Amino acid sequence: MRIDLNPSDTVSMKSPSVVLFVAAAAWGLYWLPLREIEAIGLTTTWSVAFFNACPLVVLVPYVIWNRKTQARHLRAVVVIGLLTGFGLSFYASGLVFSSVIRVTLLFYLTPVWSTIIGVVWLSEKLRPGRIAAIVLGLGGLWLLLATNDNLAQPLNIGDLMGLLSGIFWGFGAAGMKKWPEAPTAITAMGQFIVTSVFCGFLGLVAFGDALPDVGVFMNALPVAFLASILVLLPSLFAIFWASRLVFPGRVGILMMSEALVAIISASLLLPEETMTFWQWVGGAIIITACLVEVAAGDKRAS
Repeated sequence: MRIDLNPSDTVSMKSPSVVLFVAAAAWGLYWLPLREIEAIGLTTTWSVAFFNACPLVVLVPYVIWNRKTQARHLRAVVVIGLLTGFGLSFYASGLVFSSVIRVTLLFYLTPVWSTIIGVVWLSEKLRPGRIAAIVLGLGGLWLLLATNDNLAQPLNIGDLMGLLSGIFWGFGAAGMKKWPEAPTAITAMGQFIVTSVFCGFLGLVAFGDALPDVGVFMNALPVAFLASILVLLPSLFAIFWASRLVFPGRVGILMMSEALVAIISASLLLPEETMTFWQWVGGAIIITACLVEVAAGDKRAS
């Protein structure tokens, strides 16, 4: 069975855009299993390291079994894996060092970085539709996030990580577009390895948190394994596939669905989380920005 998706398949620009929007939205529920894992006893960045290590149980045997095809284009695989791995690592670690609201806002400057990277690295043309989508998307995020009092606090190391996460992810998305021939499975494996190792290192060094007992890992295994295999891994494959077909600026805009789902789900499932009228307006504007970007892309393709 092959789980790589061929980016050369004939598809319209609308199809990968919809896939990207939905897959990124699934990542908006990333906090749910992490909260459960932390409640079990895996604290600080150990929860992130363990959660991202679980898919390796599936990916490593698959890559070894298909090593002849997966070993191709290793340079591209290493570059994309490192970039996206550090992007995810900085984002998840920033959530530990700083507030979710601040880190999310800083990460979702990604459309700006992605557009700049796409213009400079991939010679992408900067069109009015893209500019309008960026302005709408960032305006919606500001309404969605900026009403929180935590934003008035001084910047800290977690905020820097949030900023770096968006930059690294923007470069990673550009790498997927530049090297669409990089096999998906080994690229995803690289990202998960980088994230797990980096977050484990932070747990030991930054937090001085010793490696948890084996019993804690075993207690957290059912939640971590099922959530990562059934949700995290399939959505990541979908994002990687779509990112090979979509320009980086559009990737950043469509992935704003993650922030939208994260905040809405938290407001519905966590009693202490609420959304104001203007935050709901911001969410609607984000969806509008995605629709504008997709519509502009379809006109260019026609």
